[in-house]
Amino acid sequence: MLKTLLGQTAEARAEAWLKKQGLTPVSRNWRCRFGEIDLIMQDGETLVFVEVRLRNHRDFGDGAASVTPAKQKKLLAAARAYLATLKTLPACRFDVVAMRDDSQPDWLRNAFDDMG
Repeated sequence: MLKTLLGQTAEARAEAWLKKQGLTPVSRNWRCRFGEIDLIMQDGETLVFVEVRLRNHRDFGDGAASVTPAKQKKLLAAARAYLATLKTLPACRFDVVAMRDDSQPDWLRNAFDDMG
C-alpha cells in the first residue's frame, strides 16, 4: 500500500514537472493486457511514453537503470496497444523520469529504442 502511494506521488510529481517543461498530459496509468504506461504526454507533435522510477538510494543504480530490457519490452507492447487505438500514428519516443526524494527529476529523453 505504501509503495503504491509512493509511486502515485512520484508519478504526480513527474507529471507536474513535465508540464512545467512544456509537455501536455494525455493519459496517466494507462493499462492494457501487456502492462501499464505511467504517463503519456504530448511534446509538440511527438507522443511521449514516460516511465517514472522512484529510488530511495543509489546503491542499486538510479531509477533509469531499473528499466531493464524486460521492462522495455513490456512498455513497447503496451505502447503498441495504445497506438492501435489512434486513427493516425504520431511520432513517438520513450522517456524515463527518475525521481529521488525532493530533488529535481532526472529526465532521460529517448531513454530506449522506439517502436523499431
